[in-house]
This record gives sequence, structure tokens and C-alpha cells, in this order.
Amino acid sequence: MRPGRTLTDIHYTSADGLDLFARSYGPETAELTVLCMHGLTRNHKDFEPMISRLGDRYRFIAVDVRGRGRSQRADKPETYSPQIYAQDMFALADKLELSKMALIGTSMGGLMAMIMARMSPERIGGLVLNDVGPVVNPAGLRRIASYSQDPQPVDSWQAAAEKVKAAQSEAFPDFEADDWMEFARRTWRETDDGKVVADYDPEITRSLGEAKAGLMTKFAMWRVFGALKSHPMLIVRGETSDILSKGTAKRMVRRHPDARLFTVPQRGHAPLLDEPIAIDAISDFLERLET
Repeated sequence: MRPGRTLTDIHYTSADGLDLFARSYGPETAELTVLCMHGLTRNHKDFEPMISRLGDRYRFIAVDVRGRGRSQRADKPETYSPQIYAQDMFALADKLELSKMALIGTSMGGLMAMIMARMSPERIGGLVLNDVGPVVNPAGLRRIASYSQDPQPVDSWQAAAEKVKAAQSEAFPDFEADDWMEFARRTWRETDDGKVVADYDPEITRSLGEAKAGLMTKFAMWRVFGALKSHPMLIVRGETSDILSKGTAKRMVRRHPDARLFTVPQRGHAPLLDEPIAIDAISDFLERLET
């Protein structure tokens, strides 16, 4: 992160008693607060490359969703669901007394953003949906399940970087060795015995590979999306994404009167949002929300 940037660790409690973590970046007095919510197996550090490039104009709050990073693992795996995650986010917003905020959600975090805007529309100023929509491609879910459901510890950070590269190389074809090591450092952690492990509870991926979106589920999510027409929206899609199809992204724009779509070249699922086209689009979007 940029030297001198204001960082504050936040601990708060969920409705079912979990100790949850978030980190605040930038001035608390900023005109706009942006809540950043990561994908399935990621954590708050996923947004640090983006935040470091967007400057100190806004206050960013990046979260560790329950079961990830520095947030407590749940005793009841059934609470690992977007609806519960959204409730946790409002617990955080209540603690910080945020009456209104913008949302940036990557993948699972984007589903959380849509649910939050449906639950409490008056508190959401606008949404950035990163590589996700009302329809999620089952092939992409199966791919994620193939590398995330049984994460085995490794003996070194180099081994962790190699595992990350093996799982993500198609999504980031231009990454070099240093990029993969940085990726590993954001998504894995070192244990007391010197092992390096994926930084999430494996229970979060339960039944992921079996997920099938039936007609009624798809209909329900399009209903949720349709309820967001009063919220400005920015849709970011990786050029080769296997989660958000090109057709679904275009359909989202057609159905929403105030949505714009940006495609990030040489990216699959999901862009890190530090890519130049993503930074420019997000910067313009947040400036619009602020004014």
C-alpha cells in the first residue's frame, strides 16, 4: 500500500456471534465510502492493488467475509451463504454508522451487492459488479470447485505461488513470477509450523461443484437484478470469463437503464480491478456517485 495511507483495522460481531474483520483505507471524512467485497476464496487483500491505484479521495472498506482471512470460521457451514454474508455487511455498516455507501463486489461479492441493494436500497448509492451477474455459468463453478474444495498445505511460498499459477493461469495469461507470488501472498497464509495454507475455511466450498441454477433460481436472480434499476451500475467483465458470459453481460445492460459494461482484455474470472481500463472506469463511476 502507499506509504502514509491511513489504515484502520475493524472488528465487529455478526448476528450469530462471529468475530469478523475488515480494513479501512483512506480518510474517514471522505465524501464517499466504498465497501469492497471479495470472491469466494479471497479476502480483503484482493482489493489492495485497486485501492493503491485509486488514491486517497475515497474511504474504502475491504472485508474478510466470514470463513476467510482474519474473520472467524463458522460452526455452522450452512451460514456460508450470500444472504447471511449480506446481513454481516449491514452489521458492519451499522457499527460504522454508514447511512449510504457504494459497493464493489467481485464474483460472490457482486451477488452480495445485488442482495444488499435489494434489502436496503436507500443505503446503497451505486454498484460495481466485477465479473458476475444474475446467471452464473455452471462450467465456471465446476472449475473453481476443482481447485478450491480440498486445498492442501504446501511447504513453501514458492510452492503456493505455483499452485496459484496452475489454477489461475488461463485467467491471467500475462502474469510473471512476481505477480504469482504477490497473488499467493494475498490468498494464502503461513502457519505456526511453517506450512503455507489457503486462507479460508474449506467448508465455504461445500457442494459448489454440484451447484445447478434451475429455471426458478435464474428467474429469482433476474428479479433481484430488475429491482436495482434506480441504482447506477458499472459492470466489469473479464474478456475470457467462464462465470459471466458475454451474452448475460449484454442482457444486463439492456435491462438496466443506468448500467455501463467494460470488458478487461486478457482477463478471465475475475479481473483484479487494478487493470488500467478498470481503474479508469471505476474512478469515473465513483466520481459520478460522489457528485
